[in-house]
Amino acid sequence: MRFSQLLIPTLKEDPSEAEVVSHKLLLRAGYIRKLTSGSYTYLPMGLAAIRKVEQIVREEMNRAGAQELLMPMVQPADLWQESGRWQEYGKELIRLKDRHNRAFCLGPTHEEVITDLIRKNIHSYRQLPINLYQIQTKYRDEARPRFGLMRGREFIMKDGYSFDATDQGAEETYEKMKYAYHRIFSRCGLTFRAVDADSGSIGGSFSHEFMVLADTGEDTIVVCKSCSYAANMEKAICQKGNAPQDIALKEVERIETPGKRKVKVVCDFLQIKPSELVKTLVYIVKDEAIAVLLRGDHGVEDIKLANLLGVSDEDMRLADDKELFDATGTPSGYLGPMGLKIRVVADQEIGNMRNFTVGANEKNFHLQGVNMGRDFTPTLSGDIRKVTAEDRCVACGGKLELTKGIEVGHIFKLGTKYSEALKATFLDDQGDEIPFIMGCYGIGVSRVVAAAIEQHHDKDGIKLPVAIAPVQALVLNLSPKDEEISKAAQDIYGQLQRSHIEVILDDRDERPGIKFKDADLIGIPFRITVGKSFSKEGMIEVRRRTDGETVSIPLADTVATVMDLINKAGAELA
Repeated sequence: MRFSQLLIPTLKEDPSEAEVVSHKLLLRAGYIRKLTSGSYTYLPMGLAAIRKVEQIVREEMNRAGAQELLMPMVQPADLWQESGRWQEYGKELIRLKDRHNRAFCLGPTHEEVITDLIRKNIHSYRQLPINLYQIQTKYRDEARPRFGLMRGREFIMKDGYSFDATDQGAEETYEKMKYAYHRIFSRCGLTFRAVDADSGSIGGSFSHEFMVLADTGEDTIVVCKSCSYAANMEKAICQKGNAPQDIALKEVERIETPGKRKVKVVCDFLQIKPSELVKTLVYIVKDEAIAVLLRGDHGVEDIKLANLLGVSDEDMRLADDKELFDATGTPSGYLGPMGLKIRVVADQEIGNMRNFTVGANEKNFHLQGVNMGRDFTPTLSGDIRKVTAEDRCVACGGKLELTKGIEVGHIFKLGTKYSEALKATFLDDQGDEIPFIMGCYGIGVSRVVAAAIEQHHDKDGIKLPVAIAPVQALVLNLSPKDEEISKAAQDIYGQLQRSHIEVILDDRDERPGIKFKDADLIGIPFRITVGKSFSKEGMIEVRRRTDGETVSIPLADTVATVMDLINKAGAELA
């Protein structure tokens, strides 16, 4: 491939539309171009990197015993209606009708389609287990597409589905997939963690997200510094402390707090800590007002609250001031749990508190000396708050760290959610008809490239690991009009091609500075420069993009040296 003939439209400046590093560099390096909001054309360099990730995914999925297939992107509505997700999935699902007025959707995922395939073709336990996957374009109507390939409407995804006869078999398959995912992301050169996660709209009994650690990540993850425990913030367990045993219960005292509504203001006025106050929030949950109690210095984790209430997080929201007053008769800032006529849900930490402060359900007044159990009893109690850095690890008691991550993969043990809904059954070894035990395994292939750039870049551009870089080497001809230099550059280029090394020859009639800048921006792992050093001393300069290490070697040794460097770099990721 010659640079002069390739479509690599590099940009000198960061595009105004781009916010995060990967989005800026993918555009500047000529990897992608925007068509419309959330949809991008993958240019040759971008597509080459994506194909590298796909190949790694295929190799590891096949190694784990999975089989590749390809399912239709346009899916009939009746399958989604059968599973109950036609309305449940929400506005992200693109719905359409054909000329016969039949309803369809663009597939954001394929649980229904794969389950339909299996129920029509697998009938006996003797045909199990089976594990199938595809790599395909998905479409989800994101409300606010952003960050380039991080959160688009259209993206490339690997989605896999397993079918087992027993729970034990399903868990064994799940562990195989978990191991395969570790290999995939390790081979891609990513620093990542597998974290406990909420199953969300996909469903299932448990799941793990694979998070690439990056400051620009949208998700907060909780990582123990002493053991392997890691969880998404939505799933991170707050360790329940022990209630104090030697504190005498005080009498409830009504205190005037004129105009004091916010936690910090109330605490400053009463000279108490936020940890000694219980705030009462009101959520509207499927048109019902519910009071939620939380320590003053803690925050609600909506997914945990929704799971405790047995609803979707989309079915609940914080009440506004009018809704709060209509439900309780109390203005915002003075609400408390005593005497409320609506359901009360308390965080588990409230049960460990003694003599705390709450709103008095009366404007300008609070109550002190309040205790749960004696003065009020919640309808429900459980872990509904966000973990903080002050919490301890639920697994080992170690110190926790809150960091940012980018989700690149998610695996689920689905159980029988879809097989029961779609009546997908088989005959077991006793001749009984039972539903398949399913698993689901997704990887955002195009997002992996963006996440890798978030971890592998510098001020000059992209530094992708050799395993997923668009090409492995770039030969710079710094003097295309010089016959000796051009012949040497062409010779190196030809030898590398014949040795099956992916290589570009920069044969453009441009200044050396422009060629060097483009080489760093595009991020090709090894740069081979043929210039003045060759004319004067017969030496070729080979530079490694990851750390800038440069060596000068004779022309005769160049190809062997480059191949050795590429092989070593690849071996480090294998």
